[in-house]
Amino acid sequence: MFENSEDKAARESSGRPGDQKEWRLIEKMVMSSLNEQRKARRWGIFFKSLTFLYLFFIVIALSPGVGKNVAARTEPHTAVIEVNGVIAASEEANADAIVSALRDAFEEESAKAVILRINSPGGSPVQAGYVYDEIGRLKGEYPDKKVYAVIMDIGASGAYYIAAAADEIYADKASLVGSIGVTASGFGFVDAMDKLGVERRIFTAGEHKSFLDPFVPVKEDERELWQGVLNTTHKQFIEQVEKGRGDRIHKDNPLLYSGMIWSGEQALGLGLIDGLGSSGFVAREVVKVEKLINYTPKRNPFDELLGKLGVSVGKGVAQAVLGSGPQLQ
Repeated sequence: MFENSEDKAARESSGRPGDQKEWRLIEKMVMSSLNEQRKARRWGIFFKSLTFLYLFFIVIALSPGVGKNVAARTEPHTAVIEVNGVIAASEEANADAIVSALRDAFEEESAKAVILRINSPGGSPVQAGYVYDEIGRLKGEYPDKKVYAVIMDIGASGAYYIAAAADEIYADKASLVGSIGVTASGFGFVDAMDKLGVERRIFTAGEHKSFLDPFVPVKEDERELWQGVLNTTHKQFIEQVEKGRGDRIHKDNPLLYSGMIWSGEQALGLGLIDGLGSSGFVAREVVKVEKLINYTPKRNPFDELLGKLGVSVGKGVAQAVLGSGPQLQ
């Protein structure tokens, strides 16, 4: 094979010392750039981790109870258990958390009494029923330890269901108390679908399987069946309130079990509560042990932070569209 003059010139030029130096210089520049990128990436990871840890410690520091000088449980005290917000299995005020705190407080010999500090509009009758029953069981096992319910801004419906299990109930004169009733709600989109020309296609096995579907018209017999479920739940609610309150409640008032809500002052006159006062008042004047120790389980700080950022919005939208089961709320 013969080599033409142009190929030979190119080959010879590529092997010149000057060209090799240029390539080595370019190679060094590329490697230097890559090293700088790696360093920048490492510093980026470092600062992100530092920011994450900073936020973590901020959340921890702002969490209730952190950094406070809480008295040792070995000293005589009054146990406090908070029932805050909607009562539901997925919420902070769920039966498992409340029951766990109740057992802890009853088992602690230094806890001379238990205060349920309630600030809730109600919620699930099942969750409220679990707590009510457990209070009754623990009172039977520890007959010398009293339970007091203290209603703050509101203790309505399922929250009052729980309060009714206490030996005595207290509230502020302006607290909202009562609402002994049951509700279930949702939306219907049948007419809207007709106007939009949308056809609902649903397949079920069981005549009434889809009776709560918001895109299907409600049949009268299904409405009556559902009302029967609510009436039965309401009856159970009333029975538990009367069991807990006994002769103290004024059953002759026709509005007592209508779902009506009352001020603390009105509730006192109806026998729904036993007195006016705060948790501090009850501990000091009734229990005679002023020191309060909070037994409420604390939420994971990250769960609390995410909840505040609105992660649960989707759940709320779904509930608004699909409706809810019976609620003591």
